[in-house]
Amino acid sequence: MIFITAKFRVLPEHADQWPEITTEFTKACRLEPGCLWFDWSRSVDDPTEYVLVEAFRDGDAGAAHVNSEHFKKAQQWLPPHLAETPRIVNFEVPQDDWSRLGEMAVPE
Repeated sequence: MIFITAKFRVLPEHADQWPEITTEFTKACRLEPGCLWFDWSRSVDDPTEYVLVEAFRDGDAGAAHVNSEHFKKAQQWLPPHLAETPRIVNFEVPQDDWSRLGEMAVPE
C-alpha cells in the first residue's frame, strides 16, 4: 500500500474551521475505490497544525487520487487557508492494513 502522512499548518483564523473546510474533499477521498483510510487529527501542541494520515491500495490508486477531480478542486480551494506548503512523508509498505503494536499488546 501507499502510506502517506502530511502536516498542514493552517492560518490561525481558519484553524477551528479546518474540519468543515475539508469535509467535501475528505468525503470524496474516502469514497475512492483504492482509498484504505483518510483521517485528520489536530496537533495537541499546535492548534494550527493538522495531520492527515492516508493510505491507498497501491500506486495506481494513489495516482487515481491525485488525478481525481476533487483533488484538483482541493488544490485550488485549500491553499488560501494554509500558512505554508504542507509537509509530507510518502512511502510504499508491503501490507494492506495497520499492524498491531506488540510492545503495547492488550490481552484479548
